[in-house]
Amino acid sequence: MSAWFILIYKIPAEPTRYRASVWRKLKAAGAIYLQNGVAALPADAGNERVLRGIAHEIARMQGTAHLLRGAVVGDETALMAAFQAARADEYGEVLGRCRDFHVELDKERAAGNFTFAELEENEEDLAKLETWLTKIRARDPFGSSSRAEAEQALSACRADLEVFAAAVYRTADDGSAAATEHEEPAGAPATMIDELG
Repeated sequence: MSAWFILIYKIPAEPTRYRASVWRKLKAAGAIYLQNGVAALPADAGNERVLRGIAHEIARMQGTAHLLRGAVVGDETALMAAFQAARADEYGEVLGRCRDFHVELDKERAAGNFTFAELEENEEDLAKLETWLTKIRARDPFGSSSRAEAEQALSACRADLEVFAAAVYRTADDGSAAATEHEEPAGAPATMIDELG
């Protein structure tokens, strides 16, 4: 049985930006809502700091916040399932963005757009994906079953970008991209590329 933090809070209806601020911070921490104004997170030192900070912010908003820590009495399966479903949704969003990343590279290949500016733009997009996945992993203490798939998809994006980069370098050196620009990335299984494309 795991320990959980439960934040029970009430915020004045106006201004609405207060509610949005609290919601964003709870979402960023990976909290799940048990009902309106009641959010849960696994109990650890990092989550305690976040929730204490949010409770303090709510008090400054003239709201009320109660932070409780304890174990679920009885079966915590539903709570765990809700938490895991939230992580699976986030990993699913990463998978969707990975598919989009491959589509974008394929579009640039088809257009023959092998420029350093395009490479830099795609490197920035990949860095954002990597940062996002790191944040999701940090709020996934139970190891969602979707985690490995998202990590593999991101590895395939890295590999695909390396192939694109090689084509950019060849274009800069030779004036045209070689036929190998459409090779599958080294280290990425063909089935992964097919699935993501």
